Amino acid sequence: MRVLLIEDDAVLGAAIRDQIHADGHSVDWVLRLDNANEALLAATYDLILLDLMLPDGLGIPFLKALRSRGDVTPVVILTALDQVSDRISGLNAGADDYMVKPFDLAELSARIGSVARRYHGNPNPIISLGSITVDLAARSVWLEGKAVILTAREWVLFEAFLQRPGQLLSKAQLEERLYSFDTDVDSNAIEVHVSRLRKKLGAKVIETERGLGYRLGRP
Repeated sequence: MRVLLIEDDAVLGAAIRDQIHADGHSVDWVLRLDNANEALLAATYDLILLDLMLPDGLGIPFLKALRSRGDVTPVVILTALDQVSDRISGLNAGADDYMVKPFDLAELSARIGSVARRYHGNPNPIISLGSITVDLAARSVWLEGKAVILTAREWVLFEAFLQRPGQLLSKAQLEERLYSFDTDVDSNAIEVHVSRLRKKLGAKVIETERGLGYRLGRP
């Protein structure tokens, strides 16, 4: 997944960013709402982590504006506001989950995974794809019962296909998943990672539509 983190606390933001990276996701971290709006115009995100008290405004109006323009990107609120009324306001504004600071980073990881699976129509973390079994929660893959080790970038791309079975994904869409791992993405990065996924999981795991993009295959 590609995650947008909106958090102005430098220490907490760095900890969350590192946790998301460790979980195999890419993350763009901004400290202000105006930067968040710029990021949303420039890229497509699978999930937003939103603090409610930012230097240039409040998170609730930002979330309401997001929903009013038809953006259905999952949003998890991260805040120190712990009153029941605060939770109700956040959820009524369109949040998908609400976590009160301080929170355990492992719990954050679990909630991110849960929200993402619900939005992609697969609340069950276990996926079977021919001889391939995937545990989305544990980010584990097995081929014919044997564990397959994927790098963080390989997992990010494979997860993109799993989230959109049958859907054609362009090279540009896939490159977006890698941008926060590296400042620059090599022009042949997608071809290289797709080739490695095929070597590890089978030649048919990803199909190529020449000149258009890639889609999840039926191995």
